[in-house]
Amino acid sequence: MAILIENIKKLVQVEKNPVEFVAGSAMANVASIDDAYLFVEEGKIAAFGKMCDLSNDNLFWDGKEFEVIDAKGRMVFPSFVDSHTHLVYPASREIEYVDKIKGLSYEEIAKRGGGILNSAKRMQEISEEELLQSALKRLDEIAQYGTGAVEIKSGYGLSFNAELKMLRVIKKLKKMSPLTIKSTFLGAHAVPLEYRGRQSEYVDLVINEMMPQVALEGLADYVDVFCDKGFFTVEDTERILAAGQQYGFQGKIHANELDYSGGVQAGVKYNALSVDHLEYVGDAEIEALKDSGTMPTVLPGAAFFLGMIYAPAREMIDAGLPVAMASDFNPGSSPSGNMQFILSMASIAYKLLPEEAINATTINTAYAMDLSDDLGSISIGKKANLYITEEIPTLEYMPYYYGTNKVDRVILNGKVLDFQD
Repeated sequence: MAILIENIKKLVQVEKNPVEFVAGSAMANVASIDDAYLFVEEGKIAAFGKMCDLSNDNLFWDGKEFEVIDAKGRMVFPSFVDSHTHLVYPASREIEYVDKIKGLSYEEIAKRGGGILNSAKRMQEISEEELLQSALKRLDEIAQYGTGAVEIKSGYGLSFNAELKMLRVIKKLKKMSPLTIKSTFLGAHAVPLEYRGRQSEYVDLVINEMMPQVALEGLADYVDVFCDKGFFTVEDTERILAAGQQYGFQGKIHANELDYSGGVQAGVKYNALSVDHLEYVGDAEIEALKDSGTMPTVLPGAAFFLGMIYAPAREMIDAGLPVAMASDFNPGSSPSGNMQFILSMASIAYKLLPEEAINATTINTAYAMDLSDDLGSISIGKKANLYITEEIPTLEYMPYYYGTNKVDRVILNGKVLDFQD
């Protein structure tokens, strides 16, 4: 059934002439309509405008059945787009969290078989059905906080069978969940213990055995590599990205989280859709990203949870770059998919204006999932992925009042979601 949302206090991020992303000073602009209406039909945004024009505009839906939602005192936003997660995982890792409190670094935990390798071991043991059901619960959780689209990576398998298990689960999630989902093959997330000292052989396995099967079964939209200190080299990364292009997989790179790794430049060289993390970004990386078509994506949750330096998002925007921000939802370094928290972190820790933070978590993350044509803003013809807030005083209140869920109602694919307690 069609939906008319009326008496909207503020309809946020409207676009009459949609753009792929926003960059530099343009990130500080978010167009909005006060005292607005929005009409949804057949899962898409069909019309919007000011309430005072509603009587003149209603010929568009005259004679049609529709549900009316009175949003008095509430705002309507496009749903968050979370362009970097690892939310299909076998178990939490809170014991390692205690190790971090005791002073062990991310690299130290990884070297002794913890971190990604810990999840990889458990991934071998868990059933596909258990993995599926736990992931569905997480998807339901993030939807309640306003996320309408999510990218999910493999990478906790690190073997032929376990990587395929993860990707097959993600493929099922695409069919079962109302969220828009993209899948990324991250076979090169870490080097398995049995390949220590033989890293190039593991890269051969990823390229020559895993990737052809992933392509054959249509299990991934993208290919990713963890190009960083202690993980995969630029040479490894370029080999995998080049192989991915042969199978039609565009790249999405983990880069420069732990050091200046060369991952940003490798991503740009191979036309990666995004380069993610970016704690270590200097003039060379910024210059490489300019006019590249590669979206710089910052992951505040990981830097916050691991106590790392924060990526220079302010400097990147001031240099004219676009910036996206995603949750990095995973059990080891960012155990939360709450994009409202990421919105707040953008302003609190990275000094983005509220409008810049909104753009970073919607239209720019939509670009980082190749979804700009369908999601990320309020525009006629785009998919009706929206959320209605609780009664809030201003747009700025969204990042300001952190720690509570300010979403009252979620609409995905033009349907109001009914969450079970």
